[in-house]
Amino acid sequence: MKLFWQSVRMVLVFTLLLGGIYPLVLTLAAQGFFSSQANGSLIEARGKILGSSLIAQGFKEPRYFWPRPSAVDYNPLPSGGSNLSGTSAALKAKVAERAAAGASGELLYASASGLDPHISPAGALGQIDRVAAARALSGEAATRLRAIVSERTAPRFAGFLGEPSVNVLELNLAVDEAFRK
Repeated sequence: MKLFWQSVRMVLVFTLLLGGIYPLVLTLAAQGFFSSQANGSLIEARGKILGSSLIAQGFKEPRYFWPRPSAVDYNPLPSGGSNLSGTSAALKAKVAERAAAGASGELLYASASGLDPHISPAGALGQIDRVAAARALSGEAATRLRAIVSERTAPRFAGFLGEPSVNVLELNLAVDEAFRK
């Protein structure tokens, strides 16, 4: 019977410690040191939440830069890829449809999670002509569009990890701000 009560006490102590105190300390530390990330890295403009810098959004209008396609329609709950093989007729049809809509390069294929908010600088620069034409930009304004892509390009992490990338939501917000009419 003594062993039983020791076991009950241990369950209660560990439940309190790991189910209450530890999550509380972790939550307070996250809010104190990484408040933006702990709250979803939300992007707000003019008092309105527009999205998260961590989750892609499905921009479809020609006047916006497009993210990589999503097999889950940019829904974070069932995130994942399509699992279609390279020889799949369905994948070939989707790629052909995306190419006909003006996509090229990495924008032809969905990311593994379906939620990747970043594209490569080349992927963004490849969309300049479409975005400039849709916004009726030419000459110096089109050059400014290239500069915005360059300004919004994040370098490799720590100078050598990963690849340079562009957050599509942040890029589109910067373009809207620069060319607001």
